[in-house]
Amino acid sequence: MRRNIVWLGVLLCVLLCGLLTGGQAARAQARPPAKTKTPHAAASKLARAQAASANENNGAAAPAELPVRNVVLYKGGVGYFEHMGRISGNEAVHIDFSSDQLNDVLGSLTVLDLNGGRITGIDYNSEAPFSRRLGMLGLPLGENTSLSKFLEALRGTRLEIRGGNSVITGRLLSVEPKTQVNDRTATEVDLATLVSDSGDVHTVEVTPAVQVRLADAETRGDVGQYLSLLASQHQQGLRRMTIATAGTGERELYVSYVSETPIWKTTYRIVLPTKPGDEPLLQGWAIVDNTTGEDWNNVELSLVAGAPQSFIQQLSQPYYARRSVVPLPQSVELTPQTHESAMTSGTGSLTGTVTDPAGAVVPGTSVRILDSNGQVVDTDTTDDRGKYELDGLSPGNYRVEFTKPGFQQLVENVTVGGGTQTLNAMLQVGSVAESVTVEAQAATDKVMATRNGVVGGIIGGAPPPAPMPALMDVMKNMAAAAKGASLGDLFEYKLKDQVTIHKNESALVPILQTHVQAEKVSLWNSSLGSERPLRALWLTNSSALTLDGGSFTVLEDNAFAGEGLTDPIKPNEKRLISYAADLGVRVNESVESQPQKVTHVRIARGVMFQTRELRQSTTYTLRDDDTTPRVVLIEHPLRAGWTLAKNAPQPAEKTSSVYRFRVELKPKQTKTLDVSEAEPQENIYQLSNLTDDQIEFFARDRDINPKIEAALRQIIEQKNVVAELAAQIASLNNRRQRIFTDQQRIRENLKALKGTAEERALIERYTQQLENQEDQLQNLQKQNAELQPKHDQARAELDKMIQELTLDETI
Repeated sequence: MRRNIVWLGVLLCVLLCGLLTGGQAARAQARPPAKTKTPHAAASKLARAQAASANENNGAAAPAELPVRNVVLYKGGVGYFEHMGRISGNEAVHIDFSSDQLNDVLGSLTVLDLNGGRITGIDYNSEAPFSRRLGMLGLPLGENTSLSKFLEALRGTRLEIRGGNSVITGRLLSVEPKTQVNDRTATEVDLATLVSDSGDVHTVEVTPAVQVRLADAETRGDVGQYLSLLASQHQQGLRRMTIATAGTGERELYVSYVSETPIWKTTYRIVLPTKPGDEPLLQGWAIVDNTTGEDWNNVELSLVAGAPQSFIQQLSQPYYARRSVVPLPQSVELTPQTHESAMTSGTGSLTGTVTDPAGAVVPGTSVRILDSNGQVVDTDTTDDRGKYELDGLSPGNYRVEFTKPGFQQLVENVTVGGGTQTLNAMLQVGSVAESVTVEAQAATDKVMATRNGVVGGIIGGAPPPAPMPALMDVMKNMAAAAKGASLGDLFEYKLKDQVTIHKNESALVPILQTHVQAEKVSLWNSSLGSERPLRALWLTNSSALTLDGGSFTVLEDNAFAGEGLTDPIKPNEKRLISYAADLGVRVNESVESQPQKVTHVRIARGVMFQTRELRQSTTYTLRDDDTTPRVVLIEHPLRAGWTLAKNAPQPAEKTSSVYRFRVELKPKQTKTLDVSEAEPQENIYQLSNLTDDQIEFFARDRDINPKIEAALRQIIEQKNVVAELAAQIASLNNRRQRIFTDQQRIRENLKALKGTAEERALIERYTQQLENQEDQLQNLQKQNAELQPKHDQARAELDKMIQELTLDETI
């Protein structure tokens, strides 16, 4: 076998030499070489080299180059590419793609001649199966061949075999393997049988010393095509698209398409300052990978934080249905993790009354509340009583503006905590252009300050911060290389300058440089499975840019403090991002369930609504073991059907799945947080169906109070009166019915009597009985006539009592 391989190599070298020296006829017969599978740019260079070679032979102009000018990368894993170049006359333009790109290009290609020309056609090379292309050759050769198979495929062709000084020329008749034994070693050789033009038959042993030459130019061309097909197996990924144009003079040609690209990634750096009054610095970077195989030289690059719908359809190949691939589930790691945004911004509210100097209310006053960034949080207009109310406020500092034509504008600076707070305002008569600023503070026993650049510290007692190094000042002066713009539901980071990213290289581009508001907190959730909370930043995106989701690194005191992940954050949105474990705080949870208890009874229109509650209390015990204060956020599960009890603390914010309670801890302090919840369940009773036993049961279990019990017992007493009268009437009716039945019997007996002497006495007795029963019926009718009005009146009184009874009692 090794010998055959060596022989095949020698023979192929000889054949290639023959192809290179075979003359003009062989070159005319040979096919053009197959396309090369190279990276995009390398393929373009190869295509241009081949085109230049062809132009030297044919005298045609070199095809125009169409470089990439604009690239837009999307989070969905696709890129939008724009090419621009100059063409002249009826010039054709070649653009090379890989087979993987072709399907996307066919579904999105746009070609425009920008100067009055027209596009006459676009074609590209299709790719038939390799076996089918081999079948189109004149040689019966497969993809894998050997020397024996190769010679066998040449049967009937003219060969020239040279061995030593002898030369044999003829047509190949057959190739037969033969086993030779030398020194007990068996080897296989091929015996080629040739028939010369004179009819002589020659058998030649094909050895390494023998040279075989293809004498026919046509055969040499077929062999050349076969070798080219073999080479194309290593180059089969290249697809050339030719754009034919028609026009006069020089023109601009525009080509755009969508192609699959690596997803660009976002990573952030959050630098926490140590100088009081400074805000944390947020620096964003984008990681861009150029794997298209073509250099991006001075291109306009945009990065879109969004994923428009995109898919691949096999437009260039036969289309088959595919089954979905469902991956095996993977275990979820505790860290890093993202935290959902709040459904409500806060639970604080601000209310009050607006009056003039005389004390009269001022309706129609416009009230606006703005946060520390000057962003309007909520607005309201005072009603006829001069009242206003602003809801959904997070704890923090605000500015409240009161504006009314004919009065001076009043500005109040206020600090809002949790719960409802009152801020009354008195407007002075004057022009709206005049403004009065009043320093005010809503009821609160703590003042929020800035410590280490993060809102939430307590004024006083803190050591003086260390001076900020020059590194922070240098980072402040850095400018982002991109500017942001909204694109509907998407968001674009467009680089300000043109960039160059070579093929198969990546770039780290700064896209964001801004200061943000952030409060340093400790975040605890029972799902963590640990008593230690997470160190987190309660970050407010105070910039005008959308922060794309990605990883982030936190630097504090010029040292690495941790890293984590974040989801996209819209402007002015507040979001928790965690980055480390807080080893200075411990949190324990204790849950206690209580039995159901009736808490509310409401009676209206003859129906009693009894509200029961299933109550549960959760106690969180927090301990700060560190020497610095902590702001701890406790995430308590939000369960369907359950509500916070009236005595429960109000959460700082609420998401779709948790309440977030804020607890401030001093160094070495232990605090508890009691969260009571209730699940209401309502039972409905018809008052007309209540019984004494039920009332006794309600009273014994304290499901009703004495007031409700007394009202229900009055109804039961009236029900008993109605029932007694109804029973008497029913008894009279039963007696009447029995008399009617007996009279019927007597009348039937009278019909059977014939009037004999013996029967006349019986007739007289039956007649007397009928007379007596008639007297009884008359008496019963009289009694019924007396009882029925009493019953109707009692029933009416009962219905009135039931309908008019209205109670609303909290038990």
